[in-house]
Amino acid sequence: MNRPVPITGAQAQAALDKAVEQVRLNLPRYTKKCQHHSSVNGVYPACKNEEWTCGFWPGEIWLAYERTRDGAFRQAGLALVDSFERRIRRKVKVAHHDMGFLYTPSCVAAYKLTGEEKARQAAILAADQLVSRFQPRGEFIQAWGRMGSPINYRFIIDCLLNLPLLYWASRETGEEKYADIAKRHTATCMANSFRPDGSTYHTFYMRKDGRPGHGRTCQGYKDDSFWARGQAWGVYGSILSYRYTGESKALDTFKRALEFYLTRLPDDLVPCWDMLFQPDSGEPRDSSSAAIVACGLLEAARVLPPGEGAEYERLAREMVGSLAADYAVPVPMKGTGLILHGTYSKKSPYNTCFPEGVDECTSWGDFYYMEALTRLCADWDPYW
Repeated sequence: MNRPVPITGAQAQAALDKAVEQVRLNLPRYTKKCQHHSSVNGVYPACKNEEWTCGFWPGEIWLAYERTRDGAFRQAGLALVDSFERRIRRKVKVAHHDMGFLYTPSCVAAYKLTGEEKARQAAILAADQLVSRFQPRGEFIQAWGRMGSPINYRFIIDCLLNLPLLYWASRETGEEKYADIAKRHTATCMANSFRPDGSTYHTFYMRKDGRPGHGRTCQGYKDDSFWARGQAWGVYGSILSYRYTGESKALDTFKRALEFYLTRLPDDLVPCWDMLFQPDSGEPRDSSSAAIVACGLLEAARVLPPGEGAEYERLAREMVGSLAADYAVPVPMKGTGLILHGTYSKKSPYNTCFPEGVDECTSWGDFYYMEALTRLCADWDPYW
């Protein structure tokens, strides 16, 4: 099989417009309620604003608003801001590190695009919640669980994408504490979550005295395998860290993580859910990983010198081209997502997963696919 054909500018425009049409169809279903983390038989159940993934659907709404400036998207996005503001003030299921996933695409985006003060205040409260999970001994943001509990004294690779909320909060408030904690967590993560070959651990445990412990998995196939979405978070998260800090360590980490990711890809550039496997294994794909990495590549193309960035953009266009041609939902219908064949959580003999969202649409996969298209169609000011 040949490599995918890079998506052209005109094709990206058409794919983005198709995505906007799907978002418009879904507005009535997911404005008073939120969108579940993954589809069930191709359709997203509506849910309360309680999941860690609820921020991605409002992010799609704001991307659609940027594309069209249609007041219907603005109205729906602001209605969800009200929901997110209530959630953080009432502390509804926020005892975890996913404040960036929740509040960057929902409230930071809303504030950037509309100046809505309620969105700004909600995002700052979310940043406060995130820094409350910082463990000075070991210098990391604890992922979940009771603070300081030995069985939960850990962080996960995903947290790199929560840190832009802290950099934003420092800029908005003038308080350096947010950015300082983001930098300290990043240093700990890059020292421990990334293996020498550039692959990543999903979870890393620290000892209570602050020394590094050991890497594990909760969502990959096994502890020493290569969970695709975790590798994607590592790619995108490290180049975002480079944008904020300019530190060579972050850029080197991005390049190593990306190189490992590329060596494990099948011909169509969309990995299986764990990169231990190839498609002939029969294991399901995870299209969301390809969308996340494409965004990381386009971020690299944005912040690195043009001669270097052009190659990253070419790779991203190939990945997005593959998604648009072979993974995009073919016909917009109420309740469906944007890209098929995502994997939220697949049980294995070696992990602790509850199996759900296997070979389905995923809310973050849809968002990052739409973000990648937006990056290709406009000089986009990132929410992250």
